[in-house]
Amino acid sequence: MSDKHSMDVSQLRHSQTNEVMRREDLDPSPFGQFEAWFRAACESPDRDPNAMALATVDKEGQPHNRTVLLKYFDDTGFVFFTNYESKKAKQIEDNANVALLFFWRDLGKQVIIRGNAERVSTAESLKYFATRPRGSQLGAWVSQQSSVITSRQLLEAKFEEMKRKFRNKEVPLPDFWGGYRVVPREFEFWQGKSLRLHDRFQYTLDGDDWSIERLQP
Repeated sequence: MSDKHSMDVSQLRHSQTNEVMRREDLDPSPFGQFEAWFRAACESPDRDPNAMALATVDKEGQPHNRTVLLKYFDDTGFVFFTNYESKKAKQIEDNANVALLFFWRDLGKQVIIRGNAERVSTAESLKYFATRPRGSQLGAWVSQQSSVITSRQLLEAKFEEMKRKFRNKEVPLPDFWGGYRVVPREFEFWQGKSLRLHDRFQYTLDGDDWSIERLQP
């Protein structure tokens, strides 16, 4: 294999924040702590603060990662929507253990969430689907997510077909499309600091309560 394509990025540096994380300042609930950080991210220059990396594992134990968008969260978990016939959905059906990663560069913060993914109800998926722009609703019908396609023209032709099919009528919820809720059992909050002496706190579910521990950077 040729190695002519190479780049040394070892000297790239990014100055970290001076913000300090103290145990006594943390919310006793990781959901409360996440909400505080998420609100700050929404007010920062970071684009798409609800973008999160979703990690899954396939049947062969090979990890997969991709970016999806968080649509809402509460004390029961973090919800995103997808095609139930996609690779990620099939991997979740085989192994519900997943991880989420939020990274807000301008704040020097990241949050890792580990837990189980479970399908939301059809009613919950329908409620969200009804709020999507019509073009996004049609797009859900068009894409056989993760399957091979020979050209973009075929995708665009399918979109036009769906526009004709549902002209002058509501776009129904596809039976192959819906949401997943990631139910956490562990959170890690990371605050970047200078000299690599980062602050890290881990919340772990212990029965009905959350224990909090500081981790070394």
